[in-house]
Amino acid sequence: MTITIYHNARCSNSRRALELIQASGFDPKIIDYLVDPPTRAVLKELISRAGLAVRDAMRTKEQEYADLGLANAADDALLDAMVAHPTLINRPFVVTPLGVRLCRPGDLVLDILPPKDA
Repeated sequence: MTITIYHNARCSNSRRALELIQASGFDPKIIDYLVDPPTRAVLKELISRAGLAVRDAMRTKEQEYADLGLANAADDALLDAMVAHPTLINRPFVVTPLGVRLCRPGDLVLDILPPKDA
């Protein structure tokens, strides 16, 4: 069973989610999304499967958000900006067999962790 976390080691929510995944006995696939960002299609799928609006998956307090004038941008422009500037992607996204979640706070990962025996 594969569990994937789109991780930023500098983020406390991301570190917490990873810690909980590992403490539950799983060895997740860790994607440092700043180094290896998701494609536009993958990002769009993550957002959709998590039940979020595109803007909800964006870090609006990052300087790039203001610099790029994204306050009134449409979803397509937001997705393009997140792919070009992965620091704008909110984190961590976690993918498990039970679903996709933006784990803010990190403890939300517990809602989608399957039983270890599954």
